[in-house]
Amino acid sequence: MRLLATCWAMICLFACSKKNVESENKLTGYVNTFVGTDGPGNTYPGAVAPFGMVQLSPDNGLPGWDRIAGYFWPDSTIAGFSHTHLSGTGAGDLYDLLFMPMNSRFTESLTPEGDYRPYSKFSHDREEASPGYYKVDLLSSGIVAELTTTKRVGFHRYTFPEDEKSQIILDLGFRMNWDSPYATQITIENDSTISGYRKSNGWAKDQHVYFVAQFSKAFKSADLFEAGKKSENIEVNGAKTRIVANFSTAEKEQILVKVALSSASVEGAKKNLKAELPAWDFDATVKNADREWQKVLSQIEITGSEVQKEIFYTNLYHLYLTPSLLSDVDGMHKGADGKNHKAEGFDRYDTFSLWDTYRTAHPLYTILCPDKVVDFIKSFLAHYDETGLLPVWSLAGNETNMMIGYHAVPVIVDAYFKGIEMDAEKAYTACKEAAMEKGRQIDEYMKLGYVPADAEGENWSVSKTLEYAYDDWCIAQFAKALNKEEDYQYFLKRGENWKNLYDPKSTFFRPKDEHGKFIPNFVAKDYTNYYCESNAWQYFWYVPQDIPEFIATVGKDKFTAKLDSMFTYYPATTDDLPIFSTGMIGQYAHGNEPSHHVAYLFNHIGQPEKTQEMVRRIITSQYTNKPDGYCGNEDCGQMSAWLVMSSLGIYPTNPANGVYDLTSPSVSKGVIHLPNGKIFTISAENQGEQNHYIQAVYLNGEEYKELTITHQQLMQGGELKFVLGAKK
Repeated sequence: MRLLATCWAMICLFACSKKNVESENKLTGYVNTFVGTDGPGNTYPGAVAPFGMVQLSPDNGLPGWDRIAGYFWPDSTIAGFSHTHLSGTGAGDLYDLLFMPMNSRFTESLTPEGDYRPYSKFSHDREEASPGYYKVDLLSSGIVAELTTTKRVGFHRYTFPEDEKSQIILDLGFRMNWDSPYATQITIENDSTISGYRKSNGWAKDQHVYFVAQFSKAFKSADLFEAGKKSENIEVNGAKTRIVANFSTAEKEQILVKVALSSASVEGAKKNLKAELPAWDFDATVKNADREWQKVLSQIEITGSEVQKEIFYTNLYHLYLTPSLLSDVDGMHKGADGKNHKAEGFDRYDTFSLWDTYRTAHPLYTILCPDKVVDFIKSFLAHYDETGLLPVWSLAGNETNMMIGYHAVPVIVDAYFKGIEMDAEKAYTACKEAAMEKGRQIDEYMKLGYVPADAEGENWSVSKTLEYAYDDWCIAQFAKALNKEEDYQYFLKRGENWKNLYDPKSTFFRPKDEHGKFIPNFVAKDYTNYYCESNAWQYFWYVPQDIPEFIATVGKDKFTAKLDSMFTYYPATTDDLPIFSTGMIGQYAHGNEPSHHVAYLFNHIGQPEKTQEMVRRIITSQYTNKPDGYCGNEDCGQMSAWLVMSSLGIYPTNPANGVYDLTSPSVSKGVIHLPNGKIFTISAENQGEQNHYIQAVYLNGEEYKELTITHQQLMQGGELKFVLGAKK
């Protein structure tokens, strides 16, 4: 019965989505916000504005890997609606400010940690969502919950049945996974306004979320709790605080709640509320959110099947969920040094999953929203001012130092060569200092020319060496452009450090000890602590800075044979694959980022037809328009950016040199409305399931023989026409 109910819910959901498309012909109607909420995608379905501070979404209420984003499609419970969520990561953090409407019908509680946690049953056939909007029937109470947002304000509308004991609860002690509040406060300002803060430690340390919440109806009474004990005061403080606002409701009576956030102060939250949502018109706010999403989605108009459009625009939607806004309307925000700062002349952003997003998402931002890239880089430099280093993986105004590399560097360098505004001298200094840091084994890397292996913990020595070397090459190019010849030569040499771990005998990059000896008992397909979330096969291809030299070092014949084997050498059924090895085609793992450029390497050995074959295979086998439509973590836009760019037939194999590899588009046409007012059109004649081989290419009507196109060519506008066929 559960299977039948789930299937019926999915049919209803997708039928409703299609009906909206047909009736309104809006691109937002193609977006299925439930894609990624099942399987390993780790996305959330709730309401958010493009790059918004607020991610207002339902939480199932139970911890676990599957519920990292708060919501898991197979679940049937909702414990409330919190205002901050991570999109597509493996990090269980945030879930700030959990609101839940209740009434006398509630009888059940989830108590995974002994805390009172009321929940409601729900069904997917009584649930709907679109960009900027979410709605669900809470079956345990008969309450209908609707959510929408502006950039900094979450907006709730609850439709109640008749009940003398209707309630709206705000639980600041609610926690899941890695998140844990250490200081919270709720103040009753009057009979319809509360304010306070939630400070927590989690993956990101010392997170501050200040808020003000206004109710459209005065509560008849309000009960405050601290650590489960009722307080008679109008303010409570502690690690776990809660307020229960009590109402009498008539049948179908609606109570609205506006919740403004700030990382800096309650006053900042109040300014955000006044600036962004002074009125109480919920439906108008939904329309405004839809309009904002329609605007960003309309930057690329594609021609293709209905399913292609659903997949494409859902992925384009996910691209715009992060980075997330950090600063208030007046620029105030909590900085990475724990102090409040003011962003002057720019919006401060955070949630930079740079190990993932520098590869494809950030190059795509330079095409679609270079104005935002300006602010991203200013945000990097503000982080540098506060900590002395560029961000590695920053979240909620804090550095997590998760993952490897100093990948703010390629984002900056790529933007610089694309003519995006920045303080180049300061940016260069910040890049250089990131590469000279004494921590994260960079000091050993500088001394030895590689990161030495360590038997303890997640050493990731091979992956660190390869990624540090790539970032160093980026700094070298930056230094050369700024006439810093000595630095150029120094970092260019460091950019060749990949050679120090290459073993010509095994033809793999292998870990070495501090004495320069390869670690014995090497098995390339094994997942060991020497490779970051990968094995030697998956990290073998990571020399995007000098592919010709890489091929020459290996030998073209060996390189070619190895590249073929990458997609045909499948794990054995007895192999123990880690959780991040998903989307497997041979040893290629599309579910994790180190593999993402590999299919494009066939272009570089004179076999572009294999790039065309494999990219099309990945698109059709690893992405769908269903809840389990991602083969791995969506990772803050990276998985989605790969699909968007590859569907158009362009890809930044080296994400910092402003050059895009070409392959056959999977859509019939893509019209990119560039921010400079020009239009770049990509078309595919004879598009078809079997016709994915390029027969000819024309740029602005002239035959085009290259397998690459530059960013500058694309931004000039024009038409890139592919003629496709079944012939290789």
